[in-house]
Amino acid sequence: MNITKENIDALNAVVKVDITAEDYQDKVTSVLKDYRKKANIPGFRQGQVPMGLVKKQYGKSVMVDEVNKLLQESLNNYLTEEKLDILGNPLPKVDENFNWDTENFSFEFELGLAPEFSVDLGKSKVTKFNIVAKDDLIDKEVENLQTRLGNKIDQEEVAENSSIEGTFKNEEEGIDSKAIVTLEDIKGKLNAKSFVGSKVGDVLELKTKNLFNEQAKLAQSLGLEADKAEGLEISITFTVEAINFTEAAEINQEFFDKIFGEGVVSSEEELRTKIKEDAEAQFAQQADQHLLNAITEDLIEGTSFDLPKEFLIKWLKTAGEKALTQEEAAAEYEKSEKGLRYQLIEGKVMSDNDVKVDFQELKDYAIGFIKQQMAQYGQNNPEDKELEEIAMKVLQNQDEAKRLQSQLISSKMLNLYKEKVSFKEKEVSYEEFVKEVYQ
Repeated sequence: MNITKENIDALNAVVKVDITAEDYQDKVTSVLKDYRKKANIPGFRQGQVPMGLVKKQYGKSVMVDEVNKLLQESLNNYLTEEKLDILGNPLPKVDENFNWDTENFSFEFELGLAPEFSVDLGKSKVTKFNIVAKDDLIDKEVENLQTRLGNKIDQEEVAENSSIEGTFKNEEEGIDSKAIVTLEDIKGKLNAKSFVGSKVGDVLELKTKNLFNEQAKLAQSLGLEADKAEGLEISITFTVEAINFTEAAEINQEFFDKIFGEGVVSSEEELRTKIKEDAEAQFAQQADQHLLNAITEDLIEGTSFDLPKEFLIKWLKTAGEKALTQEEAAAEYEKSEKGLRYQLIEGKVMSDNDVKVDFQELKDYAIGFIKQQMAQYGQNNPEDKELEEIAMKVLQNQDEAKRLQSQLISSKMLNLYKEKVSFKEKEVSYEEFVKEVYQ
């Protein structure tokens, strides 16, 4: 057997595999002998079927099967031994003159080669945001906590501070939905005026158009899907069933203990410090995710290399469960090209900086993830043996293992970028961050 490679250009090559009868004949003979022992052919005792008859019936199909096995094994070994970095899978070239009735065979495969390129982590246009919780956000959170832990007091009629419980109805649209609204939810003075002064048992006639400040509140209140609530212009009734307001909880030791546990916080200053720390920890996660996304985009934009586009489109036509047309494969390539580019860039950065993930690291990461989930349900001190058993079960699921591995790699890459990339840093409030990044 002989395997050779011809480079068409820097991104495309053809591998030729020549197989002779000597390469497969012994294996074919062995399989046919085994067939002869087991063959059950009328007129012959089992194990006594003439080998000529066995060859006549099974010889060609066994030969084809063994040649294909040898071909696949040899090709895979060659790609591994030669350390060829290919994209997609080898594509067999069609030979119109191919004939299984000969003894010697030649097979050709097209290869798409990964490009050679370098990644410069030294230059970057990315801004690293440091999000701080400012006093106005902390003030608002203290107020929210006072409201959440406050006492509900019934009211005789709706006032500016009221929380109004009731039922929205429209028989034609099948709407019969209980909801809680406040005057802060209501859009415009005229709509608010419809609520103010109403009492339990009153039925208010309303229009859905411009009823709420936020479209999501309309969908939620009417019990509708967001798309059905979008642009809805109908008449509805709202029957007032309860009116109350919440008297803010007093800031004292009982208040602190209800929020953080007994004795964890003992003053308003400590409360505000704890709120700030917790908020900024959450903000840091969002800032890190934005940083990783921004670096990804920056590297894709700033790292130039060609791809074997024609080969990859051809490969995509047959790579999935369903064959694609040329147009469908081209469209699929356009959708996946950006992801493929970053996959290659990430692989190059990991190789250059010796970033690896071994099984022990993945298991430890899975255990940490499981501990976080268990803590959310109040299980704060699970045994190590229990955690390891759960982690091993999780990692036996290939999809879960792949997802956790991807998260771990992202975490390692983020730490590497923070160390290697020079950023412009900017301190912002959360509102400023949202405005700069998402608007």
